[in-house]
Amino acid sequence: MAALLLRLPSSNGSAPLRHFPAVGRNASRPTLLPSKPAAFASPVPRLRPRAASASSLSSMETPPDGYRKNVGICLVNPSNKIFAASRLDVPDAWQMPQGGIDNDEDPVTAAVRELREETGVVSAEVLAEVPYWLTYDFPPEVKEKVNNLWGTNWKGQAQKWFLLRFTGKDEEINLAGDGTEAAEFGEWSWLPPQEIIDRAVRFKKPVYEEVLRFFAPHIQFDANMAL
Repeated sequence: MAALLLRLPSSNGSAPLRHFPAVGRNASRPTLLPSKPAAFASPVPRLRPRAASASSLSSMETPPDGYRKNVGICLVNPSNKIFAASRLDVPDAWQMPQGGIDNDEDPVTAAVRELREETGVVSAEVLAEVPYWLTYDFPPEVKEKVNNLWGTNWKGQAQKWFLLRFTGKDEEINLAGDGTEAAEFGEWSWLPPQEIIDRAVRFKKPVYEEVLRFFAPHIQFDANMAL
């Protein structure tokens, strides 16, 4: 199967080409994103939808009303461990990078931007996308806090998730990000899948479980890392 090329925009406006492999030869033909910004040289492979397994998890082709549009990034290193970082504002809460989608912004563009803003990472290859939105509701105390901060009344977040392969060196990772936003994280680590779920806040766990199941075919987890 032919390999694909993707151009990831960097903070200084340049757009180096990044290589990412196509889905394995035994996989079904990927569904392509309907549109792409000019900076991208080819579409992102997508996975087939899978029924949600938890009552708190909602999946759909378009985000529902009342939910903030958001992207999530599952960044894996060459050892197939996953990047996670501890939140500065929530003790003992670790998560994968995520962030809101700007008006008229394509989700994959938002994912690349959020990764750069939160971690400083620009050396990455986009491997796959979960092809539908996953949602979670804010617990009452979180809903009050974030809506007061944002001046909104969101019920929760609707997320599009992307799998990216880190191609740089760990020294590139900088939790101060690219300097355009305030830092959100205090520590970071490469973790196995189950530890990603174990360290997540309760209301995000069902989404994390679903995301990692979807991306498992693209990542050869060790037996002791299996979900």
